[in-house]
Amino acid sequence: MSKLVIVGTVAFDAIETPFGKTDKILGGAATFIGLAASQFNVDAAVVSVVGGDFPQEYLDLLSNKNIDVSGVEIVKEGKTFFWSGKYHNDMNTRDTLVTELNVLADFKPVVPQDYRHSEIVMLGNLHPLVQMGVLEQMEKKPKLVILDTMNFWMNCALEDLLAVIKKVDVITINDEEARQLTGEYSLVVAARKIHEMGPKYVVIKKGEHGALLFHDDNVFYAPALPLEEVFDPTGAGDTFAGGFAGYLSKTEDVSFENMKSAVIYGSTLASFCVEKFGTERMENLSYKEVHQRLQQFKQLTQFEIELA
Repeated sequence: MSKLVIVGTVAFDAIETPFGKTDKILGGAATFIGLAASQFNVDAAVVSVVGGDFPQEYLDLLSNKNIDVSGVEIVKEGKTFFWSGKYHNDMNTRDTLVTELNVLADFKPVVPQDYRHSEIVMLGNLHPLVQMGVLEQMEKKPKLVILDTMNFWMNCALEDLLAVIKKVDVITINDEEARQLTGEYSLVVAARKIHEMGPKYVVIKKGEHGALLFHDDNVFYAPALPLEEVFDPTGAGDTFAGGFAGYLSKTEDVSFENMKSAVIYGSTLASFCVEKFGTERMENLSYKEVHQRLQQFKQLTQFEIELA
């Protein structure tokens, strides 16, 4: 089993959707990625930063999922990163109400020594310079580097982002971000342009419309599981990335064929994430539930047809 390094935010979120609202709850990209990856019992470490206001019980929650938190810096006199957002009725669009960087503003990542030879690195959504700082600490070239990013960094740190993109093997972004990054509306053309920037594999997430995996001239599409209710989409993309990275870490196979299965696992776990607010659903998710939903995915996508 490959070691997995996860870099990203461990944070507080406050969320409002048509189904209700929360006060400050556990959130952050690295949190969702870690909880998803923990479904595969991988040897994973989170690299992040929190303030003295961050409850020990949240760190214990990650530790109890077999996630190493020695790379989570605690700035005792500082405050934890906080994000607040309100989702519109369609649940695909949202307004950011509050963003407080707090301790994240001066974050210098430190990868635990035991994980500097990790085979897989998952660069969760953070400033590209922080992501690059993690790569520079790896003492041997990882077998696979996966990058997640967002339009915010394309707007304010594009040069730094392009420098990181050049060094990664896989990029996971949503359709809107792929179009912004390349200036192309066609996702096929956009993926080709992103390939030319460096990554061998491009994963384009389309929310409730599934995900696309591109490698050279090969394309794989995984639908999203139709759900009766979506309570909170926050963290769904990070959960997808965590499932994707966790499955590849467990199987130690980074071929295009195996990445197809990783995309399905990522989509499956993301379908659970949206069922409750924040991390609540992922905290108590059992492998039996995941297995049953994988069967649903299989039934959704399999068919027989006689070609004339």
